[in-house]
Amino acid sequence: MSPRSAQVNQELREQSQQRILQAALMSFAEQGYEGATIAQIAERAGVARGLVSYYFPAKEQLLQALLGQVLDGIFALTDPAEGETTPDERLAGIIHRTLAAAADTIGVQRLVLCLMLQPGTREIFVGVEAAKVEAVEEFERRIQEVFADRGADDPALEEIMFRSVLEGVIFKMAVYPQTYPIAAIRHRLLTMYGLPAGEPPDEPVHPLRAV
Repeated sequence: MSPRSAQVNQELREQSQQRILQAALMSFAEQGYEGATIAQIAERAGVARGLVSYYFPAKEQLLQALLGQVLDGIFALTDPAEGETTPDERLAGIIHRTLAAAADTIGVQRLVLCLMLQPGTREIFVGVEAAKVEAVEEFERRIQEVFADRGADDPALEEIMFRSVLEGVIFKMAVYPQTYPIAAIRHRLLTMYGLPAGEPPDEPVHPLRAV
């Protein structure tokens, strides 16, 4: 039997790391960052505890890697899809992708919001964000460029306001996933920015309640 190539070995390592990170994400979501243990994460990932420690010597490094992946996913939301060429199409695309991604990952959003704010983990988030400062600035620049192309007087302020609105929506969606009127909110966001929104949804909007 011929030895595995370096590329195959690298792919296997990456697969193991992703299994571990996914297991860590689930464990942090269920037990919290402080409550989750390396042993639990290893068992969930189906790997030896030593392998987890080999790739991630400390639980903090697991969290750093997870938060890094989350930020990379957020940055990718500004990548225009095929056919998104005008400023309005690019802005609408960001709105659609952001809401769809948040709706598909409610548990992750809830966990990340907690990690960004809680003492003990906020410092880790600050460090991860600082390490990705160039990507953060490019993300901001892309959104500012959209608003500049739409004729905004202050694209930087519009970018902050736009992200604040979207992040507020994601926060409410994470707290009230069963009762949040995502279709109505999507329609309202699009009309608020003067974008094609189609007909408003027929379903009634109910008060937000935790279920």
